[in-house]
Amino acid sequence: MKRILSYAFVLCTSPLFTLAQADSIQNASIPKDAQVDVMMTDFNNNILTHEIMVLRSRNNGREYQGLTDDNGKFSVRLPAGDKYDIYILGFKDSTSLDVLDIPALQGKAYYKNPFVLNFQFMPSKNWVLDNCNFDFGKATLQESSYVVLDELVAYLKRKEDDRIEIGGHTDNVGNATSNQKLSLDRANAVKDYLINKGIDVSRLTTKGYGLTQPIADNKTEAGRAENRRTEVTIL
Repeated sequence: MKRILSYAFVLCTSPLFTLAQADSIQNASIPKDAQVDVMMTDFNNNILTHEIMVLRSRNNGREYQGLTDDNGKFSVRLPAGDKYDIYILGFKDSTSLDVLDIPALQGKAYYKNPFVLNFQFMPSKNWVLDNCNFDFGKATLQESSYVVLDELVAYLKRKEDDRIEIGGHTDNVGNATSNQKLSLDRANAVKDYLINKGIDVSRLTTKGYGLTQPIADNKTEAGRAENRRTEVTIL
C-alpha cells in the first residue's frame, strides 16, 4: 500500500504516550508477566475505536494484539523482561511507532498494578490501492486486483462507521473528457466490488478525477503508471 504524502503522514502521526509503571511485590505463585491497559485517542483527545495495536517482542518476535473497544480501550498481558515495538495496524501495513519496556522481575516478585499506556496518534485518511489493476483503456477489474480489494473489504468491516470516497485517476494520454469518464467508471467498478462483498452502498461515494491530479511526471512511463491509480479517502 502506498501512503499519500508519506512524509507528512509520519510527521503528523508521531505518537505520544504516557506510561504509568506498575509496582512489583513478592509472590511465588504469580507468572512473570504484566497487565497493560491501553487507551487510544487522536491529538484532539477523540477516542479511537476498532483500532488494532500490535506489540512485538524484541526477544523472540512474538506478537500480541489488542482491539480498542467503543471507549478506545483494551487490555493485554505481556511477559516481563522484554521490550515491545508498538505498531498500529493500518489498512494494509503497519508502522513502528514507539517502544514499551517491561523490566524483568527478580525472585518472587510480580507486578501488582497494570502498566497504563495512554496513546495518541492520527490515523491516515487516504491511501492508494496498490495493484488495483484494470484492463487497458477499460473499467474492467483484473483478477490481480481482488487481493487488495478484499483487504479493503476486511478493513471496512472492522471500521464499520467509516465512509469512504473512491477516487479514480488517469495519466494524460488521451483527452480530458474521456479520461474523466474512464476514471469515474473505474471508481464505480471498485464500488460495485465492495457492494458485492457486503459493504453498504451508503458508505461509498465515487469520483472521477481524470488527469487533473497527477502525483508524478507524465513525461515518463513510470510516472504515467503512478498517475493511473485508485485512491481511498476516509470521509
